[in-house]
Order: sequence, then C-alpha cells, then structure tokens
Amino acid sequence: MRKSMLKIVFGIIAASLMLVFSLADAANAPISVIAARVWPAADYTRITLEAAKPITNKMVMLKDPDRLVLDLDNVELGASLKTLSAKILSSDPYIKQVRVANFKPGVVRLVIDLKTEIKPQLFLLPPAGEYKHRLVLDIYPLQDPLMAMLEQRDKATTASPGDLQMTPSINAPTENAEIKPTPAVTESAIPAEADTSKLTPPAAVIPSPPPVESLPNKEDSRLITIAIDAGHGGEDPGAHGANGTNEKDITLAVAKKLKIAVDAEPNMRGILTRDGDFFIPLHGRVVKARKLQSDLFVSIHADAFIRPDARGSSVFALSERGATSASARYLAKKENESDLIGGVSLDDKDPYLARTLLDLSQTATINDSLKLAKAVLGNLGQINSLHKGSVEQAGFAVLKSPDIPSILVETAFISNPEEERKLNDQEYQEKLVGAILKGIKKYFAANPALAKSKVAQEE
Repeated sequence: MRKSMLKIVFGIIAASLMLVFSLADAANAPISVIAARVWPAADYTRITLEAAKPITNKMVMLKDPDRLVLDLDNVELGASLKTLSAKILSSDPYIKQVRVANFKPGVVRLVIDLKTEIKPQLFLLPPAGEYKHRLVLDIYPLQDPLMAMLEQRDKATTASPGDLQMTPSINAPTENAEIKPTPAVTESAIPAEADTSKLTPPAAVIPSPPPVESLPNKEDSRLITIAIDAGHGGEDPGAHGANGTNEKDITLAVAKKLKIAVDAEPNMRGILTRDGDFFIPLHGRVVKARKLQSDLFVSIHADAFIRPDARGSSVFALSERGATSASARYLAKKENESDLIGGVSLDDKDPYLARTLLDLSQTATINDSLKLAKAVLGNLGQINSLHKGSVEQAGFAVLKSPDIPSILVETAFISNPEEERKLNDQEYQEKLVGAILKGIKKYFAANPALAKSKVAQEE
C-alpha cells in the first residue's frame, strides 16, 4: 500500500515537472511574426510587425551610408519577415531597401538602407481591434514636409491655388502591391547598441462631380480653404461592409472627388489630410488643418452600427456636454478609438498639439459648426434618407479644433448591404460630393469668410 502511494506521489511530481518544463519551453519558444506591413507616404513611412507576443528589440542609427539597424530578440525568421524586403517600393520617399537575416542565434536583424536623413520613432502597441501585439517603426524626415511646403510657398513670387496640397500625391500601396524583391543579406559587422524595446514616440482617374452653382467671385473676396479629411487609412481600415468594403477606401474616394469639386470653384481651395492609404492620428488631422489656416474642416466617414438595418446619412458637430443620442455616443466612441487601431503613442509632448486640443474657447466655433452641419444635412436629405432629421453632437476628437468650424459626415452605413452598394457606386459618390458642396456654399452665403493670414490667401 505504501509503495503504491509513493508511486502515485512520484507520478504527480514527475507530471508537474514535465508541465513546468513544457510551459518554460513554450515561454522561451521563438516568436513568430504573423504579419509585416509597409505604409509609405509623403509624411512618413511606417513598418509594422505583428506577433502574438511583444517583440523585444534594439535599434541603432548608422552613417556613411545612412541606415537604421533593428535587432529582434527571440524572433524566428519566418515567411512574413522574409517577404518584408519585397514590400519596399522604389518610390518610397525615405527607404531605399530593407535587408533581413539571422544576425546570431535567436536574433533577427533588419538593416534599413535610407535615401535621406530621418527621425525614427519606434514603439510597441498592445492588442487592439483585429490586431495582436505590434512593433511599429515610423520613419519621419528631419523637416516636416508640410512646414517645408509652407516656407516654399512664402518664398514663391507666383503661385496658383492648386499649387498648395496638404500632402504630395504619393499614395501608399496595399500589401499586395506589385514590387521588385530585394535580397536579404547579413550585416554582421554592424553593432546594435540602443535598447528601444520600451521606446514610444512623441505621436484611377476620378470623374468630376456634377456642376453646382458657383459663389460670386468678387474682386475683394479671398480664397476659402476647405480641409477635407478622409477618415481612417493605413493600419486602420475603419468599418467593414458585409461584402468586404473597407471604410477607409470609400472615404478616400469621396474626399478626392470633393477636392476636385471645391477646386473647381473660383474662390475655393480643397486640401486633403491624406491622399493615399496611410494612417494619420486624429490630432494630426486637426493640426494640419490649423497650420494651413483652413476655414472649414469636413471629415468624411461611412461607419457601421451593431444592427445591419441601420441606414441613412448623418452630420455631426462637436459637443462639450455629452452626446445628443445613444447612437451618436456609440459612433463617437468608435471613431475616437481610431488612434488605438491605427497605432499612436500616447506620450506625444507636442506643445502645438497641446494648445490645439486644450483650448476651451470653442463655443463660437461649435455654433458655426452647427450652422454648417445643418446646411450640409439639408442637402444630403435630398439624395439619401437621413438617419436622424437633425444635426447630432458628440465628443469626436477629430472635430476639436478651437477655431475652425468642423463637421463629420456619415455618408451612409457601410454595415447596411444596400447602402454599402450605393457607397461603391461612382454616381452616388458624385451626388454626395454635390450635396456636401452645396451645403458648404449655403453656409458661406449666410456667414461670409473673415480675413485670414497670407497662408490662406491667393498670392
């Protein structure tokens, strides 16, 4: 009896030890990178590595030639990493090529050859939305392209309204873009010293829309600047339609069409917060619009709701006192989570941003936003059913400019199969553009634009 008990005890101990060793082996098993994505744009290029666990890393910058070295600890060189080199386009503004190889046992090395001097920002993101843990490398130029463009504009002796763009026309590719591969090689002679595992950063030809009535082009009138914001982008696809449509693609298509329509007006200019498939933080959209002295900010969306039968267009303005309905609160919460999905560090110390978002003198701006929203909503009701017959308000982060009337237009519900089909229809997109522009012009007819600085004026 005693021997039997001892055998049972020893069996339990042995099984426990095997379990402990098994768990230890699993914990120490190499991390598999399940996805590697590249998003080039004029503002910056982003490289994202996604895995089931956080990736410990070390980064160092080297000169002559300029390159960035990133070592990934306890990561296996799998298919996703091996294909990273092939995802770098020759048109990428900042990256010449990426070389990937095993540096030493348990360490995969990425060598990023650069076209110019850069400011790298490396940070880790916890699981969010459909994503697992992500290691994000943002490669910024030393000088902000927007500020460089404004300086060049100030120095120019002559310029046309169309010369000033929010971003140059560099469209970010999809992951399946056709590209030429770059061979992976080992660069064992390069040291890797700086531990950045916990580092976070500071943050088709388009047919013209139908003509709409033009505002009078008086000699004393100035150029009116409309900031047009295509919601989501890049890592953040936005809402999904039942047939696979991504919100970010619809918003960009409508935004580009709206810019064409605005530019066709003799005293108006449209500027895009993004002109390709890349992500811009919510606060970054506000800051860009303010730096270009925009008169209005129009954010384009095509969101989803928990019920597929939700339908109709809506227009939202900012609220400082809570949402006007449960659905408005739901949509604002979803839109404000965009930074979590798209990938933004929460440690941004930009003082310009702080002044923008913490300015509390927004009452007058919100009143103007409500006037603009009402004018746009009235015209949207002529081409589509309205989700609600009045303007709604909620705490949308992208509408928090203290001095620019700002609205968010929900063009239709992409979660509704019928409205998803309409959103993909070119004719419906043009009708949307015409309705939004008519609303903008109606607003200015009753609220003439005041004088702005030279940034927003024709030279």
